[in-house]
Amino acid sequence: MKYSKLNLAKEAISHKGFMKKIPDIFRMVNMWRKGEYPVKSMNLILPLIGLLYVLSPIDIIPDFIIVAGVLDDLAVLSLAIPKLIKEVDKFLLWEAERKYSTEGSKIIDAEIIK
Repeated sequence: MKYSKLNLAKEAISHKGFMKKIPDIFRMVNMWRKGEYPVKSMNLILPLIGLLYVLSPIDIIPDFIIVAGVLDDLAVLSLAIPKLIKEVDKFLLWEAERKYSTEGSKIIDAEIIK
């Protein structure tokens, strides 16, 4: 079976509803760029760089080295996707708190339903 970056990316983004959260990721990055969403820059930049690394044709370990080339992409995806999803979940909670808070009320406890 031949592994390609495209197949690896498809497997990774099917992880925990990633596809459904892509619009939220773009909205989160835009609000962060505008200075509206308070988050540590590294919590956004590192996962996004990881995704770009996997999609990029330039690798530390080239893909023509069959096992090692695929494993480095999988390792980066296994770190980047969960971190990005966690940050998106925090963003959605922040966004809901901002939208529904009235007169200083604050959401203290919330459950994220997938």
